[in-house]
Amino acid sequence: MRLAGERRHPALLFAFWFAAILVAHASLLRLPYFWDEAGYFVPAARDLLLHGSLIPQSTLSNGHPPLVIAWLALAWKLAGYSPLATRVAMLLIAAFTLTGVYRVAELAANREVALGATLCTAIYPVFFAQSSLAHLDMAAAGLTLWGLAAYLAGQPLRTAAWFSLAALAKETAVLAPMALLAWEFVCRWMDSRRRPLEPLCLFPQRSGRRTAALLFPWIPLGAWFAYHFVRTGYAFGNPEFVRYNVQATLHPLRILLAGLLRIWQLAGYMNMFMVTVAAALAMMYPPLQETTGERPRIAFAVQAVFGAIIAGYAAAMSVVGGAPLARYMLPAAPLVIILCVSTLWRRVRAWRLVVAIVMLGLATGLYVNPPYGFAFEDNLAYRDYVLLHQDAERFASRKFSRVRVLTAWPASDELTRPFLGYVAQPLQVVRIEDFSLVSMQAATDLRSDYGAALLFSTKYQPSWRPLTTWRPWVRLKERFFGYHQDVPPLVGAQLLGGRIVYEQHRGGQWVAEIEIERAIEARGERGPAPRASAGLKTNPER
Repeated sequence: MRLAGERRHPALLFAFWFAAILVAHASLLRLPYFWDEAGYFVPAARDLLLHGSLIPQSTLSNGHPPLVIAWLALAWKLAGYSPLATRVAMLLIAAFTLTGVYRVAELAANREVALGATLCTAIYPVFFAQSSLAHLDMAAAGLTLWGLAAYLAGQPLRTAAWFSLAALAKETAVLAPMALLAWEFVCRWMDSRRRPLEPLCLFPQRSGRRTAALLFPWIPLGAWFAYHFVRTGYAFGNPEFVRYNVQATLHPLRILLAGLLRIWQLAGYMNMFMVTVAAALAMMYPPLQETTGERPRIAFAVQAVFGAIIAGYAAAMSVVGGAPLARYMLPAAPLVIILCVSTLWRRVRAWRLVVAIVMLGLATGLYVNPPYGFAFEDNLAYRDYVLLHQDAERFASRKFSRVRVLTAWPASDELTRPFLGYVAQPLQVVRIEDFSLVSMQAATDLRSDYGAALLFSTKYQPSWRPLTTWRPWVRLKERFFGYHQDVPPLVGAQLLGGRIVYEQHRGGQWVAEIEIERAIEARGERGPAPRASAGLKTNPER
């Protein structure tokens, strides 16, 4: 089957996308590390830089493959350790991913669709926010897209190479080649039974080389897991990480709820509905006519390939992953965008205007928080978090340098690890699980162990809250997704028997510092306290 795209030199495309996103992220490049960056990925990469170990030493290993960790260590080796070097290194990966989006769309449709789809992907809030964050999912998405491009072009060796690198970026990247392999069997069975006018299979003949290419990524991934087992005694990450992300996710009701969330993330989340609704409305119009006939659609067999990967990710990521984070769907989201932009190009004469409106809607989602709960890392709310914590922890460094500070992760790491960029000298902390009412009441029993508390919002609570306060839904979130409500600062001060000496709010988030005067007077200057208390999580990456 002949595909539509004509090849543009990828180096030129990469340079263009990198320059564009570097400018767009200029104000974010020096931000300290955020959430899972601080909790796992940056410490793991720093361990590799300092000690040459692929297995983290300063934190429990989550079993993730080492490709992105090695990339960060290399960037720091060349440019020096700093958030700026980290952010630029990750933007290089994001530009590589956008080049892959363009290449897949160009092969499947044409250059106009490729440009429109890549621009929409770049502005999609989840993609934009993740572009400079030190997580694994952007690299997994980019390498998966390049593997898909090689697959569409009928290049088995490149297919095997790109998908293998994707699996070494993140283990879940094997979902794409497995979905393609499964679809090759299913489509041939369906074609043999239905004999449709347009075949469902992209390739008319079976190929041992293509099958081997799709199976090959398991070899380097299996080698990594074997190495991890030899070094740590467990193959897939520490036991708590496996329990949280696999064993605790297998309840049928949770799988159903997570599946609905995955569909929402692909079709509506963070203003993605602007793309999908526009395409759905465009389907009401007939294809545009040109001198050579009607504008062509993406070949149905290619659409089926896209659908296999999208469905594979939605299904698998409904079963695993303790927190159903939107970034886990990054390999599939660009495929949805490509299909939608192609539909607009085919059926709407003013499709460029519609795409521009869609881009404006997506860009709005970067700055305007939605009327539902979401992870701070899914738009520029993560910047608000970092700025709030920077100021609060500088204050804590000045006022509470001689006392132990009660707080929860990730602030506990921010206060004790100066290399994360929040404090110049480590503070002593007493760590609790979270700021729920139960945890805060339990913390009162430890009151003699700390003289101050740093509280902050860990969940976004929208101002319009009919659904988020609907008790049956709240109970389901608490049961299956680790949801809790943070106590407000004033309530926290009353529970701990202290007074608020610092409080700031920004973008629906807040941070507060509480001074417990009686504890300070009773304790004076005592030795270091334990870094953690009961309930410590061993898997900072959710």
